[in-house]
Amino acid sequence: MTKKDVVIKLENGLEARPVALLVQVASQYESSVYIESGNKKVNAKSIMGMMTLVLKAGDTVVVSADGKDENEAADAIESYLSGK
Repeated sequence: MTKKDVVIKLENGLEARPVALLVQVASQYESSVYIESGNKKVNAKSIMGMMTLVLKAGDTVVVSADGKDENEAADAIESYLSGK
């Protein structure tokens, strides 16, 4: 399992469109991918789950991935949330 702390640097945080794009990025990987914020942990491949987190720019989350392509998945999510 790979875990990374990531600061969200998307200008408007994770509103509907950025969440949809994040889910698309996560869905490209076979690994299970989760985003943790506070006491909530949701599947990064679930639009509805991700919307419940209400993440804003500057928030720090934990990205975790587990599976054969976990490192690539975690790196891709980190890149997306960092605005790269």
